[in-house]
Amino acid sequence: MTFDVPGDAYDRFMGRYSRPLSAGFADLLEVTEGQWALDVGCGPGALTEQLVERIGAERVSAVDPSAPFVEACRERFPGVDVRQSAAESLPFDDAMFDVAGACLVVHFMADPVGGVGEMRRVTRRGGWVGATVWDLAGSRAPMWPLWEAVAELRPEHPGEREFPGGSQDGLVAIVRDAGLRDVESVELSVTVTHPSFEEWWEPYLHGVGPAGDVVAALGPDGRERLEEVLRRRLGEGPFDLTAVAYAARGRA
Repeated sequence: MTFDVPGDAYDRFMGRYSRPLSAGFADLLEVTEGQWALDVGCGPGALTEQLVERIGAERVSAVDPSAPFVEACRERFPGVDVRQSAAESLPFDDAMFDVAGACLVVHFMADPVGGVGEMRRVTRRGGWVGATVWDLAGSRAPMWPLWEAVAELRPEHPGEREFPGGSQDGLVAIVRDAGLRDVESVELSVTVTHPSFEEWWEPYLHGVGPAGDVVAALGPDGRERLEEVLRRRLGEGPFDLTAVAYAARGRA
């Protein structure tokens, strides 16, 4: 699994869902003027954009382990302190931020509890620390049509259902085990209109994340069969897809 891809490739794949999701997530974290905020696993900057709009670039920091994503986020948001770093070892002092968020990244952390624990460490006492992950266990992520088609062709493939934090209970457990208090969780939904099958399908061909990996691993013949199954199920478009994420927050 890799995210060593250009920022625009990730945007075409997930940005169309992560940008509207980030707006609801920033609301949940109660990001307000005058705060200092941290975006952990920022990618090309979906949540970063929301933070910049609400509190200004000079009050926002962001980290991501992917060098292309760090470069893309820096280019898009001059003035934001963007650093290449894993969540499990954040390059910041204790209690530097009023709020810290991780949008669609906890399930990719090598140590989710450790990563959220680091977010807690760098957040002032009483500040919100939060994370959001698609409902992978319930097959309500944006990629659900792909994984259902993969299951038809490769029933042995595990998909993403068992990823950590991909259920409401799993995400809440991570946040609690990281030492946060007053933990709350909600569902956040996003509906995207895809004008054509090609617009929806093309981003899956660039090797982004687990979905991109499985498409690439099928080879040319397998990808052709997968595309046939997906066209039969989704049609030529336009069509709407709704995705649901769980979000959890707790106080440092």
